[in-house]
Amino acid sequence: MQYKYELHCHTKETSLCGQVPAGEIVKMYKEAGYNGIVITDHYSPMTFKPSRVWRPQTDIDFYLSGYKEALKCADENFSVLLGMEIRYYATANDYLVYGVTEEFLRNNGNLMKLYPKKFYSLAKENNMLVVQAHPFRKMMIRINPAYLDGAEVHNGKSDVESNFKAAQWADKNNMAIRVSGSDFHRPHNLATGGIITDEPIKTNDDLLRILRSGKYEMIGEEFNNV
Repeated sequence: MQYKYELHCHTKETSLCGQVPAGEIVKMYKEAGYNGIVITDHYSPMTFKPSRVWRPQTDIDFYLSGYKEALKCADENFSVLLGMEIRYYATANDYLVYGVTEEFLRNNGNLMKLYPKKFYSLAKENNMLVVQAHPFRKMMIRINPAYLDGAEVHNGKSDVESNFKAAQWADKNNMAIRVSGSDFHRPHNLATGGIITDEPIKTNDDLLRILRSGKYEMIGEEFNNV
């Protein structure tokens, strides 16, 4: 049996740009034949209220609201995991983070002020993976691969050329991990990316192990399996 998982998804509850409530997202992905999603809501200056933007650690309950709503709809056949898409102050780049926990978010202060080198070091201390999201989208700057575990080589909202360049960049820099995600914000983004595995992913540990092993297929038009 094969299993499908979405690795890049935003909820209306948390992400300013998200248009679909978390519970509805889970329903849509179940109907699309997926076995789980990773909620990667934006952890960025645009997410938090002006009074909290410099102290987002005081508003983690709000940040987790989309994830918590999605989690209510999880069951033995559908996993909901916590991830993150982080953007630092005064930058345009985005980074997908896998293996995130509530404890990590509550105990490590303002993550937006760390920037790639310091955040990557913290991620390694906490057994997380960091990949640059849609690295060839307009306004993106590719960072030093030393501060990344990999790259998003298929993004459902990016054009084929940008995704192709991302895959070439990952190859050139011998990146160990390549991922695919729909970058779900609206209904038409549904099921345009993700991964296919031969074993179920129930926990963050499962996800990290499978991504590190490379034992998965990517979903996307480049791979002829959307």
